[in-house]
Amino acid sequence: MDIATLIGIVGGFGLIVATIIMGGNAAGFIDPPSAVVVFGGTFASVFIMFPMAVVLKSFKIALKGFFAKSRDPKAIIDQLVALAETARKESLVALEKVAIDDPYLKKGVILVADGTDDSIVRSIMEIEIDFMKKRHFQGQSVMKGMGAMAPAFGMIGTLIGLVNMLSNLSDPDAIGPAMAVALLTTLYGAVLANVVFLPLAKKLEERSIEESLYMEIMVEGVIAIQKGEHPSIVKEKLQAFLAPVMRDDTA
Repeated sequence: MDIATLIGIVGGFGLIVATIIMGGNAAGFIDPPSAVVVFGGTFASVFIMFPMAVVLKSFKIALKGFFAKSRDPKAIIDQLVALAETARKESLVALEKVAIDDPYLKKGVILVADGTDDSIVRSIMEIEIDFMKKRHFQGQSVMKGMGAMAPAFGMIGTLIGLVNMLSNLSDPDAIGPAMAVALLTTLYGAVLANVVFLPLAKKLEERSIEESLYMEIMVEGVIAIQKGEHPSIVKEKLQAFLAPVMRDDTA
């Protein structure tokens, strides 16, 4: 689990709830009709904006913000260097016998072992990166759409509440509570957008960038192996993807 995501969401809601409790009227911030307008309207709008299959799939993608485990790029580089050493000492065909857990890397290595032209290997692997980005972009777009719609439906709920309030001006004592309820929908929409949907969309974007980096490292490593480059050269080349502080100076 991504502890940072959990800390952010729990911390965000915790601060808001704590502030409400310190104000001394927590019950006044609970209004089911307001919640129905914001939650229901937000979900309804994304089903209009996107096909149902995309929306349902986006919820699965959103879990990456909570459960995706970051991989160590140095470990990936070390594995590619080891593959380069195997190919240099034995042959490219010998790579077929090497146990590789990552299916993407395994696909590239099998293509190389089968004698596929390097331009075709690169093309196949880069196509998969492109479509991975498109799948991730759809999930991000749904979260961003919900982040945009939640405050909008909050405002709609507020306007509904104001209309109801203004239609009952004959009772001055009811104006204050009615105004408070009307504003709750705006609060709900703003909280959902800025604590959940928009931050989660950004986290998914960062996850996608991170995954693309790992895959690009694999592409360059596989192509370098196919060209028969020396393992030390492969390592130097792949470490260019890393920040200087992460690089192995002994390469």
